[in-house]
Amino acid sequence: MIYRKELENLNCYKPGKPIEEVKRTLGLEEVYKLASNEIPFIPVHINKVIQKELKSINRYPDAGCFYLRKLLSEKLDVNTEQIVFGNGSDELIALSLRAIINKGDEVIVSYPTFLIYEIQAKIHSAKIIRVPFKEFRYSLTEILKNISNKTKIIFIANPDNPTGTYLTQKEVEAFMIKVPDNVLVFFDEAYFEFAPSDYPDTLKLLKKKKNIFVSRTFSKAYGLAGIRIGYGVGSKELANVMNKIREPFNVNRLAQAGAIAALENDIFLKKVLNYVQKEKFYLYKEFNKLGIQFVKSATNFIMLDFNQDTSNLNDYLLKKGIIIRELKGWGMNNFFRVSIGKHKENKYFIHCLKKYMGLDK
Repeated sequence: MIYRKELENLNCYKPGKPIEEVKRTLGLEEVYKLASNEIPFIPVHINKVIQKELKSINRYPDAGCFYLRKLLSEKLDVNTEQIVFGNGSDELIALSLRAIINKGDEVIVSYPTFLIYEIQAKIHSAKIIRVPFKEFRYSLTEILKNISNKTKIIFIANPDNPTGTYLTQKEVEAFMIKVPDNVLVFFDEAYFEFAPSDYPDTLKLLKKKKNIFVSRTFSKAYGLAGIRIGYGVGSKELANVMNKIREPFNVNRLAQAGAIAALENDIFLKKVLNYVQKEKFYLYKEFNKLGIQFVKSATNFIMLDFNQDTSNLNDYLLKKGIIIRELKGWGMNNFFRVSIGKHKENKYFIHCLKKYMGLDK
């Protein structure tokens, strides 16, 4: 069997270890997962709609997500024809590449950022142009310098994963003025609900610049990571092409119903955002006490510089029932990322970190 050449040296994305695996392999009864940027609360208000939909799981879902599309259109003030739904926002990354890239076209990604951009670009036979971060932030000036007549897509995670940094309204506006109209700028806004007030309104920019695509997800702030649903907004032309090439039933009926219920419950979202902000400041304070460098985050996670290889720390914490995210996949052996959990989880994490560092006095 002969496989595609592009797949020979492809490094697969390695997700954080699931709680069940750690419990099973280490014989632990309680495990705190602080690795995958999930929120630590179950959105119980979703239960009723999920239970209702279970009665129809023998039927295919609405392929066009009619009711969710209508609700989002009203909330975002965009045309229904501009929206594309995906099995998580990850699928939208792949769809954008499938829609635009021909073999040899160039895709600009920054580094370190979400690894899926580079992985999917390789799968779709694109030439990848890497632009290093500066002080853990996107260097928009360097990105502009790297645009060529072969550039088709620029991927920007805002806020970024794994750094947690973000670009402001002013920075994005100045950047988009200089980007050629034939180059798509894909703004991955998976964490936009957590972002500060000077965060860019990319959907407003889209009304002026048609070469923008904005993806968002219900996996983070809304707590629907387990049923996988994301959405994207772009020009009618691009959305039409992406909808043509996506799988016909790519968003299941439980996800559609859950997303509608999530959008209709502002109270839960506000509680989540307030809690995350409070616990983030708690962790900042504790990291400062321990003398550990970290990057201030516009998300529900924090990236830390441990100033030494994190392998032993990771193993130690796993045995204590804590899952963190090493950043070796990004070539950052001394760094790790920790999600904001419940207070008892964050407190236990700090306690174990102190013990590891010999500072538990």
